Amino acid sequence: MTVSPRLPEGEKIAQFPAPPRGAGNCAADHDGAADSREPRVPAAEAAEAAEAAEAKASRPDRPSVTELRLSAFAAHRGAGFPLGPLSLLRGPSGSGKSSALRAYEALARLGGGAELGEVFPDPAACVPERARPDVQRRRGFRIGCTADGPEGPVRLDVAVQAEPRLRIVGERLTAGGRTLLETALRDPARRAVQAAWHTAGSSPVTRAPLPDDRLGTALLPLRVAGRTDGQRQVLAAAQQMVVALRSVFVCDPQPRSMRADVPLGAGRLLRGCDNLAAVLWRTRAECGRRHGLLVDAVRAGCAGPVHDVLAEPGTGGAGGTVRAWLDRGDGLRTPLGRLGDGELRYLALALVLLTGPGVLEVDLAGEVPAALQTLTVLVDGFDRDLDARQREGLVRLAARMCERGHIRLVGAVSDASWAAGVDGVTVVDLGP
Repeated sequence: MTVSPRLPEGEKIAQFPAPPRGAGNCAADHDGAADSREPRVPAAEAAEAAEAAEAKASRPDRPSVTELRLSAFAAHRGAGFPLGPLSLLRGPSGSGKSSALRAYEALARLGGGAELGEVFPDPAACVPERARPDVQRRRGFRIGCTADGPEGPVRLDVAVQAEPRLRIVGERLTAGGRTLLETALRDPARRAVQAAWHTAGSSPVTRAPLPDDRLGTALLPLRVAGRTDGQRQVLAAAQQMVVALRSVFVCDPQPRSMRADVPLGAGRLLRGCDNLAAVLWRTRAECGRRHGLLVDAVRAGCAGPVHDVLAEPGTGGAGGTVRAWLDRGDGLRTPLGRLGDGELRYLALALVLLTGPGVLEVDLAGEVPAALQTLTVLVDGFDRDLDARQREGLVRLAARMCERGHIRLVGAVSDASWAAGVDGVTVVDLGP
């Protein structure tokens, strides 16, 4: 399936409007409207309840990001990217594929509680080159996403001021047409934003300051008591968004770094796959079934016969290092250092798809059962250095793994015609 980026309503992004000081915010309008409605007959209530129960039963158990939105971010101006379990961002060089993946990673890190300065060390690079500052010399951008899950679609939109001072100047969390959290910058001299979140108790909203260098949605579990139905709705929506965002593994295998002996270490794969040999040492011993699937995949994507993929202690003299090999099955072993760049990238990406969060260097939501989490893999240059056979084999492997629901993949490619015949692939066209 091929789709084009969606253009939202507008792209003015300085900041969100300040939450109103009066009672006409969030739940207040809903409560007032409820008083004036006609009483409902039991049959209508029963039908509505049955429809709501059916809709809830059809929602996915695992929260996942289903749309990425970028406004005045790098090369993107008011773009929305629908994301399926396996999505390929297609476009020529300069079309914004890499910046879209960076925005996704930024949201994931903010959802995990990272400070804004850690996520955007060079924020000015995220602002379009021709973007002009306002009268107060401010420039910024907006990023956002939609996470689907047990609570239905939940939207998060974040307005970031890049200049003159990096800060979050607005954030909005919405679900079911209701604003659950809204923040806005009231006093530029303070390092805080004014926040208002849905309460639906004796007071329709609760107001309090939040720091301007962290995502308010990620802080809500520390600030919301959960005593009213409204508060519990806020907490459920915030948790769904955070769980959908946090478990992200950014992967860009670097063949040059994968050829040397590596220390054993903790056996968690790094984003550049530099420690591939150490991870193979661990995974081969821990799960024979998954290792067998990896061998099958490598056999389909590497030249020559492949009987096994293994790691053994290095021969460099000092202990504590390992080296990876291909066992050719006839007494001959080929060190991974002799493989081509395409073979090494193919092997590394196949390993990523066939392992789990416990093997990859990712930030897990430890308070949520693993069965309710989805790992999202971000790969820039998914098809880089791969030949036609390797591309097709890898995308078919990714489609099979993503179909199970515990893993999703968003990859950037220059051309996706080779994936046209693979079921389950969503191609997002960023081309001119």
